[in-house]
Amino acid sequence: MEHPSLFLARAVLALAGLLAVITPAAADEPLSLGAAVSAALARSRSLDASTASAQGAREMAVAAAQRPDPVLRLSLDNLPVDGPERFSTTRDFMTMRSIALMQTLPNADKRRARAERFVREADAALSERAQRVAMLQTEVAQAWLERRTQEQRWLLLQAQISEASVLVQTTEAALRGGRGSTADALSAREALAQLEQGVIGAQAERTNARLTLARFTGGPPDQPLADPPPMRHTTAAVGEADPLHNLPDLVALRAREAVARAEAEVARQELKPDWSAEIMFSQRGSQFSNMVSVSVSVPLQWDRPQRQQRELAARLARVNELEAEREEQTRERALQVQRWQQDWRAGRDRLAYLNAQRQPLATQRVDAALAAYRGGRESLGTVLQARRDALNLALERLALERDTAGLWAQLEYLIPDSANGVKP
Repeated sequence: MEHPSLFLARAVLALAGLLAVITPAAADEPLSLGAAVSAALARSRSLDASTASAQGAREMAVAAAQRPDPVLRLSLDNLPVDGPERFSTTRDFMTMRSIALMQTLPNADKRRARAERFVREADAALSERAQRVAMLQTEVAQAWLERRTQEQRWLLLQAQISEASVLVQTTEAALRGGRGSTADALSAREALAQLEQGVIGAQAERTNARLTLARFTGGPPDQPLADPPPMRHTTAAVGEADPLHNLPDLVALRAREAVARAEAEVARQELKPDWSAEIMFSQRGSQFSNMVSVSVSVPLQWDRPQRQQRELAARLARVNELEAEREEQTRERALQVQRWQQDWRAGRDRLAYLNAQRQPLATQRVDAALAAYRGGRESLGTVLQARRDALNLALERLALERDTAGLWAQLEYLIPDSANGVKP
């Protein structure tokens, strides 16, 4: 019978081999845009910071609702320092050893206002977390789309290099056979060199795009990308009645305004002074009676117009400031979203027109120039110019597609989901 330790060792080796097989397969799985966004949200530490900030504010809300800690005071009163009773704690009838307990008693409304202020802070932290989620989703989507664009650009240049290499071989073979010209061979080689130079920059930009996306997702930079999602519509949950009500940055501004209002309420409650009560027990010598003292104290707000009321006025001014900023920001955001929508629709229409009209014309022009060159009716320069124009049109299409997709991402991720901001 096999020893248990040998069986365990074989099991561990088998598991390690299985993981070695599974891990590369997982790394080779295409990365979709939604999966990239989900991975970035799960990996982001800034969201954890916002959650921790909200938790801290909730804890402070509980603490702020409590009364202050009582104060224990020990004292030795009326100790003689000269004469026959000097430094005696029992001979003089006025010498007392005292212990006192003092409690400050803020009213319930003041304690509720202090707690409410931190509750509003917690809400503000959560609203800022939602704002960070929306920003992160947009940044990751832009990074995913940018990498896809750079991958397509690199592939396009590689295909152009392959075609240009064939043309170089053709012109050089014709030159060797006495049918071509030196000028055509040099022109073909110059066109190839230009493409090869362009692909150097494209390679660097593709690498940078891969590294940027990997920084968000934590995955391997060379993980392949899945097909992009359909971008004919956006699923941003913007209501018809109040289209900007749920935008996270405006929600965060409203939350900060609520914090300012809570702070103003605290300042208003501070107009009411906190009373303090104290009870003290004093022990004297054995031949004298012990004593109990009770006292109540209250601060004298003798300069309230210049102090407490000024602070309240400052808090109310802060509320007015945030309210004005929110209204102005709402107008700016309304215009921004409307412009995004118009530009996105225009981008879709431009792409459709380019695909239906300009791209077929560019292809026909290249075919016609090549046929005329083969028939001896046109020079090689006409073919090369037609190919350059077709390449420029293809690059223009990639740039237009990237810009349109970027606008789609801005609109798609305006508002995160209520749970964690991940869109299906």
